[in-house]
Amino acid sequence: MSDIIQLSAEVPSELGGQRLDQVAAQLFSEYSRSRLATWIKEGALTVDGAVLRPRDTVHSGAVLSLNAQREAQGDWVAQDIELNIVHEDDHLLVLDKPAGLVVHPAAGHADGTLLNALLHHVPALANVPRAGIVHRLDKDTTGLMVVAKTLEAHTHLVAQLQERSVSRIYEAIVSGVVVSGGTVDAPIGRHSQRRQQMAVVTGGKPAVSHYRVLERFRAYTHVRVKLETGRTHQIRVHMTHIGYPLVGDPVYSGRFRIPPATNPTLVKTLREFPRQALHARFLELEHPVTGERLSWESPLPEDLVWLLSLLRQDREAFTG
Repeated sequence: MSDIIQLSAEVPSELGGQRLDQVAAQLFSEYSRSRLATWIKEGALTVDGAVLRPRDTVHSGAVLSLNAQREAQGDWVAQDIELNIVHEDDHLLVLDKPAGLVVHPAAGHADGTLLNALLHHVPALANVPRAGIVHRLDKDTTGLMVVAKTLEAHTHLVAQLQERSVSRIYEAIVSGVVVSGGTVDAPIGRHSQRRQQMAVVTGGKPAVSHYRVLERFRAYTHVRVKLETGRTHQIRVHMTHIGYPLVGDPVYSGRFRIPPATNPTLVKTLREFPRQALHARFLELEHPVTGERLSWESPLPEDLVWLLSLLRQDREAFTG
């Protein structure tokens, strides 16, 4: 991929008389409005060779010329960390994230993250915001993620996420017996006292989760949750909010509940489950270049399969 972006386009009659930033967004739609505005202010996007302001009017027949440098997006280092890639082409990459892998460098996790691994696998991702990461999974959540390999794909995928046209379906094991499926429509924001936690709060960002029951056990339920929005810790917060916290969640699970006469192996597995029992099972989106609707499925990881088998044995011991 070239480090220089060179494009030009003539303003058609139907766009004449509009603001430069609005016209540029129409003519160079593969780039975000904010990025185009920055290029205009930097003089990298000119009109008939002249530097204008984003709000200046441009007329039909004028030629917009873009001559911009792709900029490295951070001081991150590439690291050779194994990735489980389920799909890759010139524009995007879909991977199956293991538990324990932090997605993005942050305080306490300066390296050893998915982002560092991506930079080693695709060095050109240094020129894409957040190395192409358009959505995240928590450190201990497993499953499918999509990564944009180009600036154009990044813009397109972010737009799909904002339009809620990306389908993301998770599976979880929760404490409590869920009677039936439903929808949680409750805004999420920072917890008022515990700043590292999220919570359902008045004035938070809109958050909608749809859940349905896959299998019930004596004191637990295997559920499928479809995200309509993508807030931090959304499934964990929403399921806790309605009284069904995720098994193994170190932050939101609250008091541990075990039904009487439970098999010791199941008790031990539940007590020592090392992470929130959450897996990104299905992902469906529109390819940013071809427009084709693509979908992927990730099998449940071994730890969830094992826990489900123990829960089934426990149920059958009391119903058989």
